[in-house]
Amino acid sequence: MATHFASVEKNERNIPPGMIDDARKHVYEAGIRTPLVRLNYDGPAEIYLKLECLQPIGSFKIRGAYNAVRLLPEAERRRGVWTVSAGNAAQGVALAARKAGVPCKVLVIDAAPAAKLDAVGRLGGEIVKASYDDCWKALADRAHPAMNGAFVHPFEDDEFIAGNASAGLEILEDLPDVEVIVASFGGGGLSCGIASAMKERAPNVKVFAAEPETAAPLAWSLAAGSPQKFPSWKASWVDGCGGKSVFPRMWNLAHHLLSGSIVSTLDEVRLAMKIVAERNHVISEGAGACAVAAGLSGKCGARKVVCVVSGGNIDLSVFAHLINQP
Repeated sequence: MATHFASVEKNERNIPPGMIDDARKHVYEAGIRTPLVRLNYDGPAEIYLKLECLQPIGSFKIRGAYNAVRLLPEAERRRGVWTVSAGNAAQGVALAARKAGVPCKVLVIDAAPAAKLDAVGRLGGEIVKASYDDCWKALADRAHPAMNGAFVHPFEDDEFIAGNASAGLEILEDLPDVEVIVASFGGGGLSCGIASAMKERAPNVKVFAAEPETAAPLAWSLAAGSPQKFPSWKASWVDGCGGKSVFPRMWNLAHHLLSGSIVSTLDEVRLAMKIVAERNHVISEGAGACAVAAGLSGKCGARKVVCVVSGGNIDLSVFAHLINQP
């Protein structure tokens, strides 16, 4: 299912181009310029993979996290930082905090994969577990009784989104004739960041969000024309995307920057994960494979499609079980 716009609320938010350019100058102090490779598979288009799973923390989140921590006022940063995460943003903020020499606490969804939690611990982050509902509420409130220090929102703020946008600039440099970019949508920081970069430099490039059928609030919101909660949300192994709702500030970016949301079944995501592993020898977590599933669906309507493999942080036993299912 590809969901496009209904008549929408008129509030429009944009990320300042200068902020994106500034982020690009600094993200490589913590992250890397990831490769863009052709998917070795005969799909409905020329599909390319932006391998953010090769970042030092195994996820694109290092881009936004480092930029956000870097731009905190020194007095705030010295107090320490905290964030809310299913695991990837936690790693990004923990690494950024370690580089800045400040403590980091993370409110983590209690169902987060062990691979992600172990990595947060290795990076020096102090982990506090909470339910998905408690974590989602903390994101909305930007506060939690167990947390202190400067809050780094894992997707909503300009500084975080501008860091993510640097991935879009790299895509344009490596594939100037790209027509469509697909990125998973959890909170929206990745897809909206890339779309912000495209708006200024390549406005003809369409950017689609990718969501799993179990958690597709953006598709629901686009159909309604306003930010919505997803009525039939279910937890799944696609833990890095698919939130319970679209936050109003993210809606103000998404509704005018994104070309729609492509929703995939869990079986389609699992098949995409298997194809990427077999054909390109790359481990992708559910959120990264969700973007590939959207690209393989044929719903992008383009000849050259880039799918952002946003992360590769998945327990290997879970990965093996998923790709070995018939």
